[in-house]
Amino acid sequence: MGKSTTPSFVTELPLVVNSRSEKELLSRFQAGRQLYNALLSEAMTRMNLVRNSQAYQEAKKIPKTETKKRQKAFQEARIAYRYSDYDLQAYATVVSNQSRWIGSKVDSNTQQKLATRAFKASEKVMFGQAKRVRFKVSSRLRSLEGKTNKQGIRWSNNQFVWGKLKLKAIINPLNLVTQHGLNAPIKLVRILWRELNGKRRWYVQLVCEGKPFIKPKNTVSDGLIGLDLNLHNLAFVGDEQAGLLPFAEGVPDLSREIRRLQRRMERSRRANNPDNYYPSFKARKGRKQILKKGKAKKGKRQWRISQIYGLSARQKRELERKRTAYARTQNRRLVNEVLRHGKHIKTEKVSLKGWQKRFGKAIGAKSPSFVQSELKRKAENANGSFIAFSTQTTALSQTHLTGERIKKSLSERIHDDVTGVIMQRDLFSAYLSRFVEDNKLSCADAQFEYPRSESILKGAWESFDLQMAKRVGASESPQLVVTSTPAEPFPLKLGKISQIAIPKGFGRQANSHS
Repeated sequence: MGKSTTPSFVTELPLVVNSRSEKELLSRFQAGRQLYNALLSEAMTRMNLVRNSQAYQEAKKIPKTETKKRQKAFQEARIAYRYSDYDLQAYATVVSNQSRWIGSKVDSNTQQKLATRAFKASEKVMFGQAKRVRFKVSSRLRSLEGKTNKQGIRWSNNQFVWGKLKLKAIINPLNLVTQHGLNAPIKLVRILWRELNGKRRWYVQLVCEGKPFIKPKNTVSDGLIGLDLNLHNLAFVGDEQAGLLPFAEGVPDLSREIRRLQRRMERSRRANNPDNYYPSFKARKGRKQILKKGKAKKGKRQWRISQIYGLSARQKRELERKRTAYARTQNRRLVNEVLRHGKHIKTEKVSLKGWQKRFGKAIGAKSPSFVQSELKRKAENANGSFIAFSTQTTALSQTHLTGERIKKSLSERIHDDVTGVIMQRDLFSAYLSRFVEDNKLSCADAQFEYPRSESILKGAWESFDLQMAKRVGASESPQLVVTSTPAEPFPLKLGKISQIAIPKGFGRQANSHS
């Protein structure tokens, strides 16, 4: 019998960290990184032994219909080579005891969580969900967590505690979301760091028991929603409301600035590493001869990095972080807008990975997969449903109200139905998805209900055209106007708050010497 699970949510708070505390945190993260790499190497070794064993090969031959016998055979193959989460946790204790430095920096609970993390990574390779594992470099391990809130990494008296290390958090007493998380029972605590404006900032995440705080404006109604996703927009049709909403609305692209920084980085790297590139050559482009620069040589690991390259790389990471943060904020607002009109969602099962291969930049900027996953998660948490039906049996973009299918290209955004109905293509597909049951479209019901829904569909189409006209008329600024991000929830009423702790008397001493 599996463990009983209870709903959870995360409350994140920024920490106030001075230079001494940050040095101690970095040393503990370095110890955790080395332990994780050792555990991951051992997990992959044991996994390969299990996969190449005779018992495992015999277990694969057992028919899948004999479920219990097949599971027992696989389990015996794992036990023979001690490939389990529990055995890897025992190995973590052995490694930490042999290395006193790791044992002094990382507590036993955190060691066990790192072992579980490494074991799950190796299992993904074993089950074919991943091709390989990734060992952590110093900048890749960005979070550590405990098992409970009783010992090790924990939250006590409104501060972060890890052994002798105690850090204060920035708490806004007026924030209802934060207060709801602080008053809920805490399952475990996680510490992580992010890079903001080229500087490291530390945060604590409290994994709380219960359901998250829902703002009054984000209430979820009990209704049916037909959904249609494309690269740039989301069309939904509810019982009394419809809409065609763009992904990441108002978020600047910043692609021009990022490309400029990439060119600067490449020029700097070529100037400092001329031996790592093939020589330039002349090539013909039409009637002209142009000089093409040679590509980087494969296998070269010695690279000289200048200060200009490091500065440009930090600026590029910051632009990408801001763009991602603002896009996620806008997409979360879009998800809340859809759920206000219904929590029972029906949509086509589209291949988002196929979209990523064909339209990589558009998918990265708009994140339709993030919207889909958030809709599913929030709808199911609200006791709703998220049904994804097959596109092959329905073909909503080609189907008319009479049931006839007529193919049309992706560039045709207007659906001209054989019954005389003219509607925006995505809105019409979202409307038809409301009448799909068991991967089959009921065209009779859709045709019967259409006169009642035609007014809300036309209203959504008109409002979308007005938004597009405003967007084309007003040029979007490539620079970000807002300076705070969702990762920096500092309220204006609290005044200026810094995450860097300054010892008392530091300013007075500086003033006395000046």
